Amino acid sequence: MTVPLPQRNLLDEQTSPYLLQHKNNPVHWRAWSAEALAEAQALGKPILLSVGYAACHWCHVMAHESFEDPDVAYVMNRLFVNIKVDREERPDIDQIYMTALQATGEQGGWPLTMFLTPDAKPFWGGTYFPRTTRFGRPGFVQVLEAIHSAWREKKDELQRSAEVLSDHVQKNLAAPASGADTAFEPPLRALAQRIGSVTDPLYGGLKGAPKFPNAPFLDVLWLDWLEHRTAEHREAVVRTLRYIFSGGIYDHVGGGLARYATDPQWLVPHFEKMLYDNAQMVRLACYAHAETGDPLFKKRIDETLTWMLREMRVEGGAFASSLDADSEGEEGKFYLWTRSEIEAVLGSETERLLATYSLSQPEGWEGDPILHRLDRPSLESPSDEDPLKDLLDQLREAREKRPRPGRDDKVLVDWNGLAIEALATAGRQFAHDAWIEAARNAYHFVCESMQGGRLPHSIRAAKRLFPALASDYAAMISAAISLHGALQDEVFLQQAREWADKLEEWHADGSGTGYFLTAADNDDLPMRIRGDVDEAVPSATAQTIRALVQLSSATGDHATYEKAVRAAEAALDRTQGQMHGQAGIVHTASLAQRPMKLLISDHPRFVPVSNRIPDPRRVDILLGERETAAERMAGINVDRQIPGAWLCIGQSCLPPLRDTSTLEAALRAAARD
Repeated sequence: MTVPLPQRNLLDEQTSPYLLQHKNNPVHWRAWSAEALAEAQALGKPILLSVGYAACHWCHVMAHESFEDPDVAYVMNRLFVNIKVDREERPDIDQIYMTALQATGEQGGWPLTMFLTPDAKPFWGGTYFPRTTRFGRPGFVQVLEAIHSAWREKKDELQRSAEVLSDHVQKNLAAPASGADTAFEPPLRALAQRIGSVTDPLYGGLKGAPKFPNAPFLDVLWLDWLEHRTAEHREAVVRTLRYIFSGGIYDHVGGGLARYATDPQWLVPHFEKMLYDNAQMVRLACYAHAETGDPLFKKRIDETLTWMLREMRVEGGAFASSLDADSEGEEGKFYLWTRSEIEAVLGSETERLLATYSLSQPEGWEGDPILHRLDRPSLESPSDEDPLKDLLDQLREAREKRPRPGRDDKVLVDWNGLAIEALATAGRQFAHDAWIEAARNAYHFVCESMQGGRLPHSIRAAKRLFPALASDYAAMISAAISLHGALQDEVFLQQAREWADKLEEWHADGSGTGYFLTAADNDDLPMRIRGDVDEAVPSATAQTIRALVQLSSATGDHATYEKAVRAAEAALDRTQGQMHGQAGIVHTASLAQRPMKLLISDHPRFVPVSNRIPDPRRVDILLGERETAAERMAGINVDRQIPGAWLCIGQSCLPPLRDTSTLEAALRAAARD
């Protein structure tokens, strides 16, 4: 017999800051759990599922308007079992029900508001609903009453619709392997051309607005440049990064970039700052700097990582998830400046700052002016830029006296993997040991949070949320490979192997063709999904393929490489039935088709060269006195008495490279054709 849950709000024991924000709501919220689902079935009530995240502006608006209102809460509690989900803690649940919403023809977004049958099958939904009818949207209480009436009067019809909708979601997110003998030819060029055709030729990013720093798309364009020397795709990435780092989306006072811009010029940000965006843009900026030498990229890498270490690091060395957009009840208030506010800090030096930077209030923007340098994106000489940096630092010190935006301080393992990789990559490239040490500290924090060799997905204070997702294992394998590249300590490879074993044990699909996002012992979901769809980060499937390719290159384990190839083949087959969100799979399948590794003997001569030229295709290995499996897999014979480097592309290796200039030329020329 199911023990009934208390008829009150049950979020007070949760880990997620987002859920804890709602613990005092008069709504009888439950976290997503087997017990909450059993309650809905026992009562025969439909479920009201609300999905959001801590830095979501419209989530806060709907909470204030409706969830804090006792009259609205009374209706919700009377008619529904109410479940609140943090999409960052449970991206599996978010993907299932967001896919269901989009299948009904609605545009997705957060907060996600879905109505489910008592057995958790979706039948209707939307995103933000105002308290009363507004913006052409029905009032939330009106929606609640209408759904209740429909459930009471047309239950059988709604249940049939829910079955059809659930079948659609299952087909799209949990498709089995087709069994077809698919030719392993990732459509990298074709996809890059499609992305390039919709890229803004003036400001980068996709044409129009809003504008997001879409890392999966930029990865495809950059890899196409590396593989096929498509110059326009190189320029598209460089242009995008240059304007992101010059626009209002970038915090010129404190460093770091916001989630997206609401306009085509990257000027007006949506001010929340996410760990994953900043980690990915740092990684891409490392590539862009290595290619162009543009000092703008080095400067923004330095500023963004400085911000990350100053404002996002939690006790123990790992990184928080996000900073809110709002403070003092207003979006962006912490980050905005009027001219008079700048003059109060800088006095007569204000004119010097505003000769390079601009304050803009574009049409439709109701807040204070936005600081940017879109009119002067190229850096001047250090003698001009250094004094400007001093002025910006004075503004940052003054800004610290303002009420700060809230911080979601939960540690998400997969996002921390991205941050560790960015720090290790930049630390190698710019010989910045403190960044590598910060990466190692975050890595150790995650390792110390394991239980029985298994990773959690989320960590906050003494609480850990198990089990991990496939993306957690994948991101941490890649993080371990990055740290091995920086420090050449075999302990990182050993841990990466153990994580790959756990990935296989708990996430493999049983047919040898890939992995599920959720673990086999996660019993509170209506279905296990693959995790094929990109969001702001590459999909779990894409991250897994990449991690296994990197691990096989670093360790010389051919069996791991075969797993990556089979997963890539099956994923490519599944992408044929998908309309969007597949860039990550195409990108990493291309990496699997032609992985690269660099083996170096007598490293003091060659390592600085390889460090300066990061390449998403390449893993670097320093050879010791004994032969390694990576050498055997490459099929090379190393004379350890003679300094040399061996660049292996796909299944073949170039002749040994004996001097640094030849090595640099080879690394920069490693194209397919």
